[in-house]
Parts: sequence; structure tokens; C-alpha cells
Amino acid sequence: MITNSPHTGERVQLPDIDCVLIGVNCSKTLGSCLASIISADYPREKLHLYYVDGGSSDKSIAIAENYEGVKAIALNLAYPTPGAGRNHGWKEGSSPLVQFLDSDTLLDAGWLRKAVNAMNDERVGAVLGFRKEMHPEHSVYNWIGDLEWGRAVGKSDCFGGDVLIRRQALEKTAGYDEILVGGEDPELSRRIIRAGWEIIRLDALMTRHDLAMKTLKQYLRRAFRSGYGFAAVRNREAKAGTSFWKYDFLKIVIKGGGFLGCWTLSFLLLLSGYRAQTTTVLALFLLAFGITMLLSPRLFRINKFMHEDNLNRREAKRYAWHCSVVVLPQLFGIIRFYAGKFLDKPLKNRRSTLKTGLSTPST
Repeated sequence: MITNSPHTGERVQLPDIDCVLIGVNCSKTLGSCLASIISADYPREKLHLYYVDGGSSDKSIAIAENYEGVKAIALNLAYPTPGAGRNHGWKEGSSPLVQFLDSDTLLDAGWLRKAVNAMNDERVGAVLGFRKEMHPEHSVYNWIGDLEWGRAVGKSDCFGGDVLIRRQALEKTAGYDEILVGGEDPELSRRIIRAGWEIIRLDALMTRHDLAMKTLKQYLRRAFRSGYGFAAVRNREAKAGTSFWKYDFLKIVIKGGGFLGCWTLSFLLLLSGYRAQTTTVLALFLLAFGITMLLSPRLFRINKFMHEDNLNRREAKRYAWHCSVVVLPQLFGIIRFYAGKFLDKPLKNRRSTLKTGLSTPST
């Protein structure tokens, strides 16, 4: 099958694509993900599907094997990581392009053709589009996730878990970092850019996703992991001499650390009992200053969120609360990264705790 080149108008052959899915205990979503790839508007004979399982105890591998032409790769790792799964997948194939997907996503039917057209520019090493939540109305956490998946189109400084990458770029960079449990996608992005390629975000839907986040515990765990990822990637980028994620990292440290520091000092001052009236005034000032630091988006940026994210005032206030308080679990994720670096004990995934859920019960 052939298509038109966007640059010359010439008829060109569609390339083969290796589609690599990763997951652990993802039986609730894996079948739908595989079906979305198989039914995509792309020649089926040019799609080579690999499901890499990180050590499931459910029926994930059996589900993958039920689909004709899908190769299931069981890693059975005690501490699975996304990077290890993705590396095993792309190294198993040989196609010039590799589409990576998480097993809780659905590939948009028209995505591959659009992405392949963008890849006709040999300067492009990776192409991504938009990820949208299937059920943002089911929880405030899903809604936040849906809002934050969206980014500006054009040249991008990083990609996430869903992306089409040129095999040549993977080979030149040696692929994903297999140690990281967070931030492995942006970390690879930066190495691809330094190797001379561009990353492009198209104005097109790439995947639909089900975050299936229903509880505060899930939200805090995810924020903790994101803080860990910020620290891990920022540590590597600082060594490379770039400013990537510098602002995000400093924002978490200054806002979260400033809040905790002010509250700790105020508590110690009150405990000291030294010159009670002066101490109380100073302690109250520190408390107020710490709260102001933490709640700066909530207090000062409502109109900005309304304008930039096309939100009404109620939605902007809700999002501002998230932006204010999320830095606290993220700060603990940063602390965990540096503690693990000092003690040589990086954060690890335990496969028994990993699973993919649904926002609504499966039928």
C-alpha cells in the first residue's frame, strides 16, 4: 500500500511498524488495546505486535496469545520497569518505526498514517499526538489527568509513554533507561534530541486512556512517583548541561520545601517558649508565609488557568488547588530519589502491586 509524500507529492510505500505494548496484570485493558491496533487504518500485514509482560499473575499473557500475530514476551521480573519492557519489545522486531503504547490505552484509528507522514522528514526522530482520558467525568483525578495530557503542537522537548520512534534513534541512543521507575520517557526524549533528531507533536488524537484513578491514595502515589521522576531526569539533565525541567524541579523544592520548612520552624519556635509574645508573632508570620507559598496558584492564578486552559472559574479553582498541593507528595518523591542515590537503593516496582484498572466495571 502506498501514500503521498507531504513534501514532494510522490507516491511512497508505507513502512512496517512494530507496535510494542507493555503491562503487568493488565487483563482488564489489554484486549481492547490490541483490538484498537488491529482495527487501525493501516495495512495489517505491516503491523507487527509485541506484548511485553513484566510478570503478571493474571491472564494477561493468555489474552495476548489469543490474538493472531501477537507475540507475547514474558519477562517475569521481580522489579519490572517500563524501560525494560519497552527495550525488550523494540529489540525483538526489525521494522524501521516503533509505536510504543501502554496497555491501558486505545490507539486512534487514523493515528499511524498521520504519524508516518510526519516521519517522512528524516530530521524527525519521534512523533506524538494527544492522549485523552476516556472518562474524565468519573473522578476529579481523571479530570486533572485529561487536562494535563494536552500540550502545544509543533516541536516538543519530550514525549510520554505513547509515541512513534524511529528505530535508528533507538539504536543510536541504546533505548530506554531500564532502572528508572518514573521519567523514563522524557529521559530518552532528551537523549534523542541530543543525538540530532527532532520530536514533533501533531495536532491529532493519538490514544485514548483510562487513568482509572478513584482515590486520594492513588493520587498521592502518582504524585510521589512524578516527583521521583522529576528528580531522576533533572539529575541526568544537569550533568548534561541542560535546563530541562529545572523550573519544575525548583518549583517543587521551593514551594513544598518552603511550606514544610516554615511550619517546622514555627512549631519549634512555639515549643521553645522564648519571649512568648515575640515568638508567637514570628511563628504566626512563618505559618502565613508558608501557606502563601503553597497556595500561590490558588491565590493568584485563577484567571490565568481560565484563559490558558479554557476553564470556567469553578474548574480553574479546582485545578489551582491541585497545582498548589501536588508539590508536597512530589517533594517526598524528590527526597526519596536523593536518599536512594545516597544509599544506592533506587526506588523499585514490585510486580505484585502493579495492575491496570478501569473507571467503569468491565462487562
